[in-house]
Amino acid sequence: MDHSLVVRLFAEFFGTAFLVLLGNGAVANTELKNTKGEETGWLNIAVGYGAGVAIPAMAFGAFSAQINPAFTLALAVVGDFPWSEVLPYIIAQVLGAMFGQMLVVAEYKPYFDLTTNVDAVFAPFSTTDAANSRMNGFINEFVGTFVLVFGALGITSSEAYKGIAGLALGVLVATLVTSLGGATGPGLNPARDFGPRLVHALLPLKFKGSSHWEYAWVAILAPIAGAIVASTLYWVLFK
Repeated sequence: MDHSLVVRLFAEFFGTAFLVLLGNGAVANTELKNTKGEETGWLNIAVGYGAGVAIPAMAFGAFSAQINPAFTLALAVVGDFPWSEVLPYIIAQVLGAMFGQMLVVAEYKPYFDLTTNVDAVFAPFSTTDAANSRMNGFINEFVGTFVLVFGALGITSSEAYKGIAGLALGVLVATLVTSLGGATGPGLNPARDFGPRLVHALLPLKFKGSSHWEYAWVAILAPIAGAIVASTLYWVLFK
């Protein structure tokens, strides 16, 4: 790796912050009362998350842009990332997600205060399963993250498409949101879910409701499992 660990950790911090700011910001713009984007729909959210991945990938990819603990762990499992750096990376990603979420709250604070539906207030933070089924949530997050990581490894492994890899990753994420996102959100990223959930639990929001910690383990373990299976299978088949 050409850059120092400190530089790469800052890249992970800001990259994950951008992901949450742009993705969860799109949810806030869609779900909260009286915003200019109120009820613009799911495609608005998909574009936000797609850009939330594409822009950090292009802006920080020269340094480091994993921005997902599941991806970091998956790379370590197949020997493509040092285990000694896994924990610092995850800490930087979670802190970046928290920082990005605090910016979302700061940007939309008047609209959070106007929104009386506690589910709509929670939506710009983290995920729950729409069917109130942790099993369904686990399946959704596992499959979605499997496709994300398997696709990302293929995209980033091709020299022919290296120049547009960031954009392609954004399209992949936007497509996952439109196709699989209706069940859970989706999360597909433990930092993107846990960091904002912790912010929701700590902030004195006017119409707060539950932080749904009973579901939080699903949004952490399912993406990790999906990512590890995807990376292992990709390495066996194509490396």
